[in-house]
Amino acid sequence: MYEENYHVYGARKMWKELGRAGHQVARCTVERLMRAEGLKGVQRAKSPRTTRPRAETERPADLVERKFVAERPNQLWVADITYIRTYAGWVYAAFIIDVYSRMVVGWQLSKNLYTDLALDALNMAIWQRTHTCDDLSGLIHHSDRGVQYRALRYTERLEEQDLVASVGSRGDSYDNAMAEAFNSLFKAELIRNRHKGPWRGIDDLEIAVPEYIDWFNHRRIHGEIGYVPPAEYEAQHTAVEPAPESVDDLIDAR
Repeated sequence: MYEENYHVYGARKMWKELGRAGHQVARCTVERLMRAEGLKGVQRAKSPRTTRPRAETERPADLVERKFVAERPNQLWVADITYIRTYAGWVYAAFIIDVYSRMVVGWQLSKNLYTDLALDALNMAIWQRTHTCDDLSGLIHHSDRGVQYRALRYTERLEEQDLVASVGSRGDSYDNAMAEAFNSLFKAELIRNRHKGPWRGIDDLEIAVPEYIDWFNHRRIHGEIGYVPPAEYEAQHTAVEPAPESVDDLIDAR
């Protein structure tokens, strides 16, 4: 089970995962066995920023104000860019996270920091949600003040989909803390994972990153959402939400 989860779980998550699998065991026992085998959870590290701020006069309001809370999917997304060192040079990764479930809804890799990197991740996120008929109207898209997110093509795409732009006001990592936290996790669990790599170039990452995101969304348990995977958490939300009325039902009601 430790190997199946990228060798990144500490004792707490291993204990939770064992419980989900039907194995009742004390947490102290898990800690002792992992210590005996030399197994431990992954450690995160801080990363430098990869976006350059635009002029303050062009910045939308900060609608989040460091309160990364959502009551349902598609209410608040956070977006950010991080970097990866490979033998062939730097590779950049853009991610979009749904705050409600921690689901990675959009991502993209590139060898440069042009607007297309962020825009392709946004387009993936929009497709992932709208192809299942999700309504994105009024969704808040929060990012830092990087030029990629303030580019005309990016802001126009947000407006086309009726998404509301929000940008951190203070210009430090706390203004986009959830996205920064995911980047740190991604680097610790995949990029610096001694059981993965080495990363020769972007081709290696274009195989490894989708596999990691699939695991992250569908199998990795998250303490912030009750130790279940994001996909399961969203499914629980859908199960308790009342089904929308059909057009025929609305007509009959008249």
